[in-house]
Amino acid sequence: MGADHACIFADLAAPDRVEQVSIGQTVAMRRCAAVLFVGVIALAACGSSGSKASSTTTTGGSTGASTAANGEPEGTKTFTGLVRTHIDTPVDYPQKPPVGGPHSPVWQNCAFYGTPILSEHGVHSMEHGAVWITFDPKLASAQIGLIKKLVKGQVLASPFDGLPSPVVATAWGKQLQLQSADDPRLAQFVKYFANGPQTPEPGAVCSGGTSETAS
Repeated sequence: MGADHACIFADLAAPDRVEQVSIGQTVAMRRCAAVLFVGVIALAACGSSGSKASSTTTTGGSTGASTAANGEPEGTKTFTGLVRTHIDTPVDYPQKPPVGGPHSPVWQNCAFYGTPILSEHGVHSMEHGAVWITFDPKLASAQIGLIKKLVKGQVLASPFDGLPSPVVATAWGKQLQLQSADDPRLAQFVKYFANGPQTPEPGAVCSGGTSETAS
């Protein structure tokens, strides 16, 4: 703080000298207040921008049909920073099911599976543009029948233990949790993301890999 500013505050502290504050000192006080105000605004801006840093975002809300009739369904989560390295060992993925990351050199053939598949194979299929529909092993047969109808082209489906919801649709870096297979957002997710804009390797096949399951 400058000497002239210090004098201003000293003058203000003495009641018998309040009336002696000059016009020049008043101007200086106003300038000081302006600087303090700008500093507070700058700190607030820094705090606001810092809280937005995240590797996960969500489209729209958790309910509703979609943000656009044929676009990305509401509630779709987006994950970034996913590596694409090939490995020959099991991976401890942070999501269930995984949304991408290190994976097996062998991909899973797109089809319906009645038993779980290896996640490392499923992730490789998603790198090729596949949508992987996973469902609770205890899901009602009628619900499973609805899922089977969606398995065509670049789509595979399999049961998965420990899901966050009864049905989860996943593409590379994209995931949508659903309470039932008759939610219209499931079909919309498949339509939009099968060979969709998120695909790391457009045009890659979802056949000629493996059809083996985890058990």
